[in-house]
Amino acid sequence: MAAGLSPALQHIAGERLPRYTSYPTAPKFAPEIDGAVARDWLAALDPDGTASLYFHVPYCRALCWYCGCHTKIPADDAAIGRYVDTLITEIDIVSSLLPGPMRVTHLHWGGGTPTIIGPSAMHRVGEAIARDFRIDAQAEIAIEIDPRVLTADMAKALGACGVTRASIGVQTFDPVVQQAIHRIQSAEVTEAAARHLREAGVRALNVDLIYGLPHQTVASCIGTVERVLALEPDRIAVFGYAHVPSMKPNQRHLDASALPDAAERFAQAEAIADALVRAGYRRIGLDHFAKPDDPLARALDSGTLRRNFQGYTTDRADTLLGFGASAIGRLPQGYIQNTTRIAAYQDAITTGSLATVRGLAFTAEDRLRAAVIERLMCDLTVDLQTAAVTHLPNFDFGRERAILGDLAAEGLVEIDGPRITVPERMRPFVRRVAAAFDVSQAVGATHAPAV
Repeated sequence: MAAGLSPALQHIAGERLPRYTSYPTAPKFAPEIDGAVARDWLAALDPDGTASLYFHVPYCRALCWYCGCHTKIPADDAAIGRYVDTLITEIDIVSSLLPGPMRVTHLHWGGGTPTIIGPSAMHRVGEAIARDFRIDAQAEIAIEIDPRVLTADMAKALGACGVTRASIGVQTFDPVVQQAIHRIQSAEVTEAAARHLREAGVRALNVDLIYGLPHQTVASCIGTVERVLALEPDRIAVFGYAHVPSMKPNQRHLDASALPDAAERFAQAEAIADALVRAGYRRIGLDHFAKPDDPLARALDSGTLRRNFQGYTTDRADTLLGFGASAIGRLPQGYIQNTTRIAAYQDAITTGSLATVRGLAFTAEDRLRAAVIERLMCDLTVDLQTAAVTHLPNFDFGRERAILGDLAAEGLVEIDGPRITVPERMRPFVRRVAAAFDVSQAVGATHAPAV
């Protein structure tokens, strides 16, 4: 779209809206959904259904000042070992509650820095998973990578464990910005990590970038993209930095006065997007890019693209099971989340309990709104009538139609009977359109940061 933003769009660009990797969003989770509820939900799962597994490792060797994840520096390697033992115990507990060993089609390791557990522990956890679940032969097994601590031996272990995709954290190659965010990472170190992974048989590589960091400029963003393209990644995810020092104390180290304003953030995001599209990548939803032959691009074309806590995905599993401190699961009945406190997580699991401390039970209306929001976030278009018939027949979207009329007047959405579409030029504002279907959002207000 045009380089300049109208006053109305400048206001929208500055809003802090959810990324809608879930609906209802995590702030709506409540303690009424506890371990006892989670046990009942797990027992009621279809043993012939498919599952996606997520494993959270909340440790890093060094804490990046921009980070908004649930992570910390371990007191020693023994703490990591205890965490791995707990993770394996949790696998056994959860699997014992299921009506049978479920077929796994996706598996994702996140953090933190998952590789911090080391090769032998990675094999141990892999053996526990294989013992309690049926891993599909075509399953995607993905892991998040910090290139600064990835060794050749660890890369070989990942290949031996069947990892098919790795997401390499880059964020930025600008040395000024790296210094400001306490993450020094050369292009050479990153290139070596990519080489180790490919040599180990991990063929599919993603790269994660961030815009909106202190001292970041459009020029520095483009410079980073140019270095990243030399890695020939299959996918690139581009996230906006969310400054929430009241929630993430490590962010207090950043110079808030050096953060770009909303207009500059928007310019950085669009400059990155334009550069990637010119390089031949397909634009996927709000913030992902993929090579034309990547499964993500094929899912977009077939209308099967999904969005979950890992972002845009081809994962179509019926159930997402989360393992580790802070991990979130999505079951047909609703969301469940483990405690974020590592000690409390370990105490619960070692006593044979689940670590679930909050969650949310879906209503029919939640399912409908989630389906509409997901299609908007994935396809930029949705047929409200079709969605209602599938999830909640005769739902009239009266409140939403009034909001959509205002958004249409601003050019953010086009309305054709029951079908609403976000024009390509308004893609960066798709979350504002999605928010029209979020009962917790009020148009024109600012909300929780878009993390």
